[in-house]
Amino acid sequence: MSSIIPLWEKTAPYGAAGHEDEMPHLIPFIQPGSESAIIVCPGGGYGHLADHEGVPVAEWLNRAGISAFVLKYRVAPHRHPAPQADGQRAIRYVRAHAEQYGINPSKIAVLGFSAGGHLTATLGTQYDEGQPEHEDWIERESSRPDRVILCYPVITMESYGHEGSRINLLGEDAMQAHIQAFSAEQQVKVDAPEAFIWHTSDDQAVPVENSLRYALALGAHGIPYDLHIFEKGSHGLGLAENGDTVRVWSDLCLTWLKNQGW
Repeated sequence: MSSIIPLWEKTAPYGAAGHEDEMPHLIPFIQPGSESAIIVCPGGGYGHLADHEGVPVAEWLNRAGISAFVLKYRVAPHRHPAPQADGQRAIRYVRAHAEQYGINPSKIAVLGFSAGGHLTATLGTQYDEGQPEHEDWIERESSRPDRVILCYPVITMESYGHEGSRINLLGEDAMQAHIQAFSAEQQVKVDAPEAFIWHTSDDQAVPVENSLRYALALGAHGIPYDLHIFEKGSHGLGLAENGDTVRVWSDLCLTWLKNQGW
């Protein structure tokens, strides 16, 4: 692991009043010889970032021969659009520096847990090709991830979503337009990236319907996905190293990546 990488040289945009000096950043875990990179987004309900869903996940990816970057994105009191801006900037940054890291710029994925899964799904449904004439060369890069990996993700901002994530991201009195815009199952496009998704059917914090509805939305647009629903398992399991059944998600994910040519 090397030192942190600030996403902007100066102040990050969209900062909450009194917290403008908080700088989102990447922590790189470069695996020599890897052409693929995965940006890891920990969960935490947009209120904090769960440590066990960050560095340990990057280290697992390194052991599998894949480079990783842990994204420390802004959470409450920061609100939309700060987290999305951080995620898009992270993708652009890694793509802009792909040659430096020995990475194929067409093999950049995002992996997210819970609310980090919502951020990941947002990045996988709301993206652009960059601004070719922008004075900041990083902003010239595409913000579209090539694949997304969603781990017990918050997907919707509607009734079966996660209230705390919605409030932290959009506020207590979010407009219906924002609720719809950040319900990722309603924003899937025909060129959205392929996805690996897993959840547990008895998740009491983030209902499994989140993953099911995102998978259905992908299928409706003809986008391939790999979906795994485990019968038992609490929310926030991370790598699930102590779960006899659920722990296989990581092997299943690596198999999926391998089949994708990663």
